[in-house]
Amino acid sequence: MASARNHCDAAWEPQHRFAFSFVEWPVMELLRFVAAVAVWAVMRRRTAGLPLAWRGIVPAALVLLSLAVLAVGCFALLDTPGGCHGDSGLCPPSNIPPWWPSWLPA
Repeated sequence: MASARNHCDAAWEPQHRFAFSFVEWPVMELLRFVAAVAVWAVMRRRTAGLPLAWRGIVPAALVLLSLAVLAVGCFALLDTPGGCHGDSGLCPPSNIPPWWPSWLPA
């Protein structure tokens, strides 16, 4: 998850690695979990009138969709630190590596 930080050497000093590993990344994972449970709970109540076969499929599909959206957001937020100057010389001042996919927000 921290490959762009490592590649650009931006916010990758020991104190930043510690903060990323034990604060930023776990908090984002916890938020993703809470959001997935909330979406599942709401959809479970909303689909109570559907036939039995659809009651499990609709909430599961929406949970997967919400996790995918949150994963893209977390990936973009955690992997490209803004405002930190990269020291490796491999990245432009924006800290977005040349190999970063164009479809993924940064």
